[in-house]
Amino acid sequence: MINQRYKAFSISADEGSFTKAAAIMHYTPSAVSQLVSALEKELGFVLLLRHRRGVILTPEGSTVLPVIRELLHQEERLEQITADINGLSVGLINIGAYSSIASHWLPGLINQFTSEYPGIKINMMEGIRQENEQWLSNHQVDMAFFSYKKGMPYDWIPLADDPMIAVLPESHPRANDASYPLNEVRKESFIMPALGRDDDVLGVFRRTRIEPKITFSTLENFAALALIEQGMGMSIMNDLITQNYQCRVVKLPLDPPQHITLGIAVPSLENASPAVRRFIDFAVERLRK
Repeated sequence: MINQRYKAFSISADEGSFTKAAAIMHYTPSAVSQLVSALEKELGFVLLLRHRRGVILTPEGSTVLPVIRELLHQEERLEQITADINGLSVGLINIGAYSSIASHWLPGLINQFTSEYPGIKINMMEGIRQENEQWLSNHQVDMAFFSYKKGMPYDWIPLADDPMIAVLPESHPRANDASYPLNEVRKESFIMPALGRDDDVLGVFRRTRIEPKITFSTLENFAALALIEQGMGMSIMNDLITQNYQCRVVKLPLDPPQHITLGIAVPSLENASPAVRRFIDFAVERLRK
């Protein structure tokens, strides 16, 4: 049922290549190129610029891509509803997540879910908050696991509170303290994950009106932990991201305590496909325990 021209365009835009899109669709690159060309002829304008290294979106392509993704989503939803009515559990779920959740919660959850529903395929993308919100807005994912933020334009399902903690080198003067006074951050060499835009950490500083002295910025928390281990500064992180990561650092609760609420954001629960709703119910039942 799914319009293959729409699918060829969407995947080619994501992958930046007809060859990569062909591998995903099990077509030849020439066939994918012809599907996109047919769609361009139908619409009356060029969607992708071809060059030797692949393809890139034109301004017109960028404008219509979210609409085409929504059409693909609704057609996938129709297929899943039809299968559900006929007693079949099939479908595709695209999930975005914080790396902490992708590393600690989702592997076991997805393994259990696909064992129970083998006809449902799951794709997972991990990234910082800004990336997850963009994927939701562009219909690249059906749901995203991250932290609550007031005013989000999504349906929200809370799962668990996760404490924010101070992460210090073992040589830090407060390494043996019971907690870390948040005001001390002003005096520290601070290491900020998420390219200096960690929304959860910045939220702590906004609430407490603290201005950190950012010495290093990293993309991932794991790189920040490695810098802390070398004594190059300290950081504040959610506790989940530090679990099962073997490094010589000290983790202390904050004073005053701070936490984030982790959960699932969905563009619309009412319009979610049967497979998505089934996965959400499955996740809520297990993760809230």
